[in-house]
Amino acid sequence: MTSAFTPFPSHLSNRILCCYVNTTTQIQKAKILTIPNWLFERVVFPHQRLLFEALPDAFLEIHSCAAAGEALLGKIPCFHLQVSERSLVMAGSSILHDDLQTDSME
Repeated sequence: MTSAFTPFPSHLSNRILCCYVNTTTQIQKAKILTIPNWLFERVVFPHQRLLFEALPDAFLEIHSCAAAGEALLGKIPCFHLQVSERSLVMAGSSILHDDLQTDSME
């Protein structure tokens, strides 16, 4: 599996910050193919959060990854994945809380 990233085109000013979470136990590949002159392809491990910039009208494709090849699981409008600064702060504090609990259990 490969991960590819090219810088987001600087002339596109209406970009939004998005977050996708792989809630499965399988490795997935996330792709955005709907923005001209831009390639976005990332491997997303189980339970991993993926933060990325996109255009509101772009679509994030989610593919399953298996030995037999890839299969398209679905397309998600990026505006559905848009996050705000407040949601990032809340997510960050829950991650920190989870890490603290894990550390105290060891």
